[in-house]
Amino acid sequence: MATTPQQTPDAPTAPKNPQSPSPGRRKAFVGAIVGHLIEWYDYGVYGFLAIYIGQAFFASDNAAVSLISSFAVFALSFFVRPLGGLFFGPLADRLGRKRTLMIVLLLMAGATFTIGLLPTNDQVGWVAPALLVLVRCVQGFSAGGEIGTVTSFIAEYAGPGRRGYSTSWLMATAVLGLVLGGLVANSLIFLLGSETMQNGGWRIPFLVAGPLGLIALYIRMKLEDSPEFRKLLSHGTTSKAPLREVFKWKRALALVAAIITLLASMFYLLLTFASTYMSNTLGFDSGTTLLYVFIGSTLGAVVMPFGGMFTDKYGRKPFLLVMAFLATGALVWFFVAAQSATPQTFIAPLIAVALTFGLYSSTPYAVMTELLPTHIRSTGIAVSYNLPVAIFGGSAPMISSALIAGTGNISSPVVFFVGTAVISIIGLLVLRPRDFERSADASERALTGQVQITPERRSKQTSQ
Repeated sequence: MATTPQQTPDAPTAPKNPQSPSPGRRKAFVGAIVGHLIEWYDYGVYGFLAIYIGQAFFASDNAAVSLISSFAVFALSFFVRPLGGLFFGPLADRLGRKRTLMIVLLLMAGATFTIGLLPTNDQVGWVAPALLVLVRCVQGFSAGGEIGTVTSFIAEYAGPGRRGYSTSWLMATAVLGLVLGGLVANSLIFLLGSETMQNGGWRIPFLVAGPLGLIALYIRMKLEDSPEFRKLLSHGTTSKAPLREVFKWKRALALVAAIITLLASMFYLLLTFASTYMSNTLGFDSGTTLLYVFIGSTLGAVVMPFGGMFTDKYGRKPFLLVMAFLATGALVWFFVAAQSATPQTFIAPLIAVALTFGLYSSTPYAVMTELLPTHIRSTGIAVSYNLPVAIFGGSAPMISSALIAGTGNISSPVVFFVGTAVISIIGLLVLRPRDFERSADASERALTGQVQITPERRSKQTSQ
């Protein structure tokens, strides 16, 4: 089997007539996507219920303190994600993508279901937040293993010239999974009212995770491993120590981390923090908040496949740079407009953030699969993706809430979000075609049973 052509950032390399997806490829794609949808419903519903969880688990006379404490636990789970990546990434590179996808889904669904059963602070005191922290850490550990594995799985099943399009669906599915969580949570708030939600209604979206997880697990059990991983197995060229080997690709890891930073911060701005921001800070009613979160998230998800198709044909880097600059402007508009926002005036900047987020986020997944060779791809993505998501993504709601509480300025979070855009722009500016060529060369050698080489060895051979 020939390797999938690698897309460079500056010029298209896709064939003129890409192969249409085979039935086996479609089955794998659908199976992975359904599991990913449930995984992100499980992980994201917490953010939409942060205000109720804060009051249930963190006793305080100050509502802001309870909310920040709840978001701190939300952020903590992200700092466990790199540990999950360090465990599951090498597992996927050694034992296979399918097995790892089943394990992480089982952990996530089980942990989410457990949150719905936890006792509150009024019932067991300090034990309640301790248990919440523990279960959220299990969720973070699972999520850390999901992204590298499922991205590698989808990319390795993608047809020639379709990697940007195929992996863009992972981001769209993650958004839709959070939208599903948001719709369930906000609909319950709207139907039951805040008092009923605080008195136990918040448990319902977590308990739903149990049966959803079992359905997704059954679907993933029916999948075959990716063709490229099966080829590595047949040649005996799977990495024996992927975690040690991946750190020989330091430049690729740094580039992925930088490019992911803006995606991470905007993802949790739009999908998690915006709901609390509009309801608590801007004073919008729950119906308006539900509608706006749905509109913004859905728009972002809808444009992602179009961005992926565009970069498959015309290249990654120029598109990402343009979108990063546009996203910076949209973020500034969003927070400046908040100063005197009404539901009528705030919809435009929200849509601008949603569209630029969706278009930018369509492509980094493809970039990271092309910067890292097949035999260490899951490990490389797990390492380079999870760290910026922990620092700039999961902590975004907590940092934003703390900035507002500390400064009294509801526009103050703009400094944080624009900072993440600058990091990604710098990463894109230093991205070079040779970064992709090195990965393609190493993948080719592994997939054809030849000796694998590192970027350092390649440079040494070139100089000789």
